[in-house]
Amino acid sequence: MAPDKVFQSLYGQAMTTAALTADEIERYARHIVLPEIGGAGQQRLKQARVLVIGAGGLGAPVLEYLAAAGVGTLGVVDDDTVSLSNLQRQVIHSTDTVGMLKTHSAKATIARINPNTMVEAHTIRLTPDNAAALVARYDVVVDGSDNFETRYTVADACASEGKPLVHAAVGRFDGSVTVLKPFEDDKDGKPNPSYRDLFPEAPPPGLVPSCAEAGVLGALTGVVGTLQAMEAIKLITGIGEPLVGRLLLYDALAARFDTIRYKRA
Repeated sequence: MAPDKVFQSLYGQAMTTAALTADEIERYARHIVLPEIGGAGQQRLKQARVLVIGAGGLGAPVLEYLAAAGVGTLGVVDDDTVSLSNLQRQVIHSTDTVGMLKTHSAKATIARINPNTMVEAHTIRLTPDNAAALVARYDVVVDGSDNFETRYTVADACASEGKPLVHAAVGRFDGSVTVLKPFEDDKDGKPNPSYRDLFPEAPPPGLVPSCAEAGVLGALTGVVGTLQAMEAIKLITGIGEPLVGRLLLYDALAARFDTIRYKRA
């Protein structure tokens, strides 16, 4: 089919199910031709509000791919500034933005990727006092934080507010991803597990070294963060099987993926 006829076909398909502009239809054409996404799925992406915790190694690819996918509103939570040592993995930032607030740097990059995506910058540290109110404003939450205190705070807030959470963590050469929906039941009518079912208690301080202490391979955060973005897109569009009750493990050195199932305690 000629390119102009392909465009007209896509235009007709999308406009029957979603109010997308002609520019958006062309931009997201490769999504719209997917039967699982189509115009209706793209419109759901456009209407979605996703909160991303952290604009660092994991948050960078999450924000970039969700913006490129057409998510309408991205909330970014980070109270840090860009440092030169971030640039080995935090690809949403650049040498020119060293010293800038990460929320502002990320917002500028997202605007270049997709001007249709609105960014809400939250230059704060997430705490038990502000987490629930912030989470309640969004449809899906993606956790790219790098400490257990924030992870438990985010997970507890999402559970109480009934918001799906895409969680991930990385080590030196390995990472993990899961989706948490403890406010819903599984196909057998049993409650889905929570973050505290997976990790009942945080490890003692100092037991798990930070990436500054132990190091982390930059490309690893790209792999794991991109997996998080994929899970968020699945949740928004309703396609596939999200990683609920399953922990996906990635060993970068062995180039191997494994999956562990876990249940409500």
